[in-house]
Amino acid sequence: MRLLKSRFVPLAAFAICVFAAGCGEVNSTIDKAQACLEAPKIVADLGAQLKTLADDPKAMDKALDDAATKLNDVADKAANTTIKEASDDLAKTLSGINVTTVNDAVDATQKVLSESAAYAEKVAKACTG
Repeated sequence: MRLLKSRFVPLAAFAICVFAAGCGEVNSTIDKAQACLEAPKIVADLGAQLKTLADDPKAMDKALDDAATKLNDVADKAANTTIKEASDDLAKTLSGINVTTVNDAVDATQKVLSESAAYAEKVAKACTG
């Protein structure tokens, strides 16, 4: 579990940096700005949930599905192609993870953290570019 916490902290910090610095451009469209605000928050919230749900596979599975739904919503709203594609891709990954045991939960958490870091990087570039 210590490994998971040490991976979550940089991801959360990165998401906060994207939220605070990268998405407040004056010339952004409303759709892009909204996507830039929502996307990192969804990822950060999911990371926080996964920490607390490691011993509850059913709840973790639901949290993954809920996050996938929210990311699909962001993708639908995003005027920016990069944000749309990245959100769709991560949503597909999350909805494809099936958590039925505690071992699945550990594997799922590691996969989500890895995929979320790549997603956050894509979104950060799209939001600041």
